Amino acid sequence: MDYLVIEGYKSAAEEFSDEANVPPPVDFESIESRMVIREALQRGDIEEAISRMNDLNPEILDTNPALYFHLQQQKLIEHIRHGRITEALKFAQDELAPRGEESPEFLAELERTMALLAFDSSSSAPPAISELLSPAQRMKTAGEVNAAILESLSQGKEVKLVQLLKLLCWSEGMLADRADFPKIDLQEGLVATGRKEATDDYIMRE
Repeated sequence: MDYLVIEGYKSAAEEFSDEANVPPPVDFESIESRMVIREALQRGDIEEAISRMNDLNPEILDTNPALYFHLQQQKLIEHIRHGRITEALKFAQDELAPRGEESPEFLAELERTMALLAFDSSSSAPPAISELLSPAQRMKTAGEVNAAILESLSQGKEVKLVQLLKLLCWSEGMLADRADFPKIDLQEGLVATGRKEATDDYIMRE
C-alpha cells in the first residue's frame, strides 16, 4: 500500500485496499492532488505547483524554507530555459538574493543557477551547471515536494516491507488467472532462510 500511495497510483491503491482489507493510510483524494502538483513541476509550471500546494496545506512551505527556496530556484531555471533573461535577473534579485544572504547553501545554489547565463547553450556548460536544465532537475524538485507533502500527511516516505509482501501476494493472486509465471513461496523462503541462519550459527560455534 505504501508504495502505491507514495508513487501516486490511486486506482491501484484503492483496489488493493479493498481486496487485501488494508485500511488506507491517507485520504485517497490527496494522492490525486499530489500527482497534479508533481505533473505541474515536471512540465515546469512552478506557479501552478505552488498554488496547489498552498491549497492543499499552506503550512508546508511556511515551515520548510529549503523547499520553498528550491521551488523558487526551479522557477528561476525555467525563466532561463525559456530565454526570459530580464525576468530571470529581476526574479533572482528580488526573490532569491535575500534568501542567499541568509544561507551559504542557498547562496551557492543561486550562484550555480545564475552561471547558466554565462553560456550560450547547456551543451557548452560544465555538467554541474548544465544538469540544472535537465528533466532530472525537475524530477528532483518534484520528489522533494512529494516527500514534504507526505510528511505533512504523516505518511512515511519509504515503503514498508510487510505491506510490500502483502502487495506481492495480492498481485500474484490477480495475475494467477491471466498468465503462468514462477510464484514466490514466501513461507518456504522464510523457513529456508531460518535453516540457513541456524546452520551458519552452528558452524561458527564449531
